[in-house]
Amino acid sequence: MSVGITVGSITDEIGAPSFVHAFFSTISAHCEPNGWGTAFPNLMKELYQGRLSFMHAKAALAELEQAKLLLKDLPPSQVVWDIEDRKAQPPWGNNIAGTITNLSNYFVSSTGRDVFALLEEALRASVDEERDATLG
Repeated sequence: MSVGITVGSITDEIGAPSFVHAFFSTISAHCEPNGWGTAFPNLMKELYQGRLSFMHAKAALAELEQAKLLLKDLPPSQVVWDIEDRKAQPPWGNNIAGTITNLSNYFVSSTGRDVFALLEEALRASVDEERDATLG
């Protein structure tokens, strides 16, 4: 089972539920010192929960860009696989591609796309088409 993001009739596959949770866990752990959704409510409390209103997509896009910027300075070893279990590790451990140099380029979808770029494209479509984005 794979999770994807859908806007209108277009769905982009992201990856396994644990991988998607790790993406959002990493953002929250490193970018939200006051807890899940406190800095990025549109991403963490709406999109992650399954639906982001197109009316909030522009704000979510800004949150996504800020998260990417903040994660750029952190090494791949600081990935948070599960925010509820900080000892959890990715199934591949530390065996990652040499092209992964920081947490802003750590997450690559099951189809080979950078997850930040994939989500940015979907959120831009949500804004432009005035359609909600769904995660599931």
